[in-house]
Amino acid sequence: MNAASNAACQEPRTKAAGASKRKWWFSIHSWAGLKLSLLMAFICLTGTLAVIATELDWLVQPAMRVEPAAHRASWGEMAAAAQAAHPDWTLQSVTAPHASRFAAQALMRTPQGELRFVWIDPYRATVTGDTSWFSIQRWLRNTHRHLFLPTNYGVPLVSALSIPLTLLIATGFVVYKRWWRGFLAWPRWGKRRLTWGDTHRLLAVWSLWFAILIALSGLWYLIESLGGHAPALPAITAKRAPPAAAPISAEKLDAAITRVRQLWPDLEIRVLRLDAGGQGGQVEGQTDAWLVRDRANAIRLPMQDGDFARRRSAADLTVHQRLSELADPIHFGSFGPWPVRAIWFGFGAALTALCLTGVYLYGLRIAGSSAVVRKRAGHTGTAATPLRESWAGMRPWRWLWLGLLLMSQALFVGEAMGWLHLFQ
Repeated sequence: MNAASNAACQEPRTKAAGASKRKWWFSIHSWAGLKLSLLMAFICLTGTLAVIATELDWLVQPAMRVEPAAHRASWGEMAAAAQAAHPDWTLQSVTAPHASRFAAQALMRTPQGELRFVWIDPYRATVTGDTSWFSIQRWLRNTHRHLFLPTNYGVPLVSALSIPLTLLIATGFVVYKRWWRGFLAWPRWGKRRLTWGDTHRLLAVWSLWFAILIALSGLWYLIESLGGHAPALPAITAKRAPPAAAPISAEKLDAAITRVRQLWPDLEIRVLRLDAGGQGGQVEGQTDAWLVRDRANAIRLPMQDGDFARRRSAADLTVHQRLSELADPIHFGSFGPWPVRAIWFGFGAALTALCLTGVYLYGLRIAGSSAVVRKRAGHTGTAATPLRESWAGMRPWRWLWLGLLLMSQALFVGEAMGWLHLFQ
């Protein structure tokens, strides 16, 4: 009897201890999610938009839009078209079209030293226009990466958000009991707190894999920003720049690329980079080594018969270098065609929504508690609202993040106006 009584008494204590532990973890989850919500939601939003930044530029820049045709122009023809359109500008690189209706992109430097994008119809080898180097893609990239702050400060600041994101993921496992059952738990309609709570949990379980991926790649960026850079990729550039001369002809460039394809038939060329003197260069792209930047696979252009084409291959990189080249493709979903980017965009939007629904849930909980207290005390007047309670609950953190975000956009405006002034 005594043993049975002790067991019966122990069970409620165990349950109470478990509930108390979950309540403590819930407090950590709520605190981190609320105090960092402004900054984290903004970074998640800009990162989500950065996934489709090139498509956004395509929508607003007519020069980027082309009609597909059966025949593709050669790399030499595209380079020659850009150089012919701006003979006093220096051609630095040509990048393959983003998709079938996108123009190829040539990066050129003006005599004043400024960068411009020159857009080339990849089917007809004609220049469709040129635009500022400062684009939607550049704005989103610099905002998301370092908030337009000096990179020594901005990159560690932004990437450090991977730490609270990891904390939110870990505490979510504890707070949400039997979370694996939530994949098919559709939100219940009725009370707002119940509906929004179910929505928050549904978004959380479905985007869990993506949140872990973003947290891990963010931690990697943080390590790199604090000195953990991978060793430099093997250099294949010319030992010294050749003297300035006339730009390389389309025929000579195409002949060199033909030899490259013979030497490395598995290389899908995506970028052509030219040396400062214009008489040599290299091509970069993708092979059967998955999830690396284009620069991981590169080969020098053999400009003459018998030239030794130095190359580097992702397959030959160290583990540290492969991790470094892996980070961007998996962070932004840039390793595949548009369906991959669509998935990354959708789950990035879900991650942004998690930040916002978590804040709203906090406001609903506090506003509901305040309403009960006011009713018991017999107070009248303006009732608390979820958004007001959430804003108040952020306390000084709201002003810190709001000031930081406003400063970042002020820096963007200043930088953009500087570029625009130089191009007038």
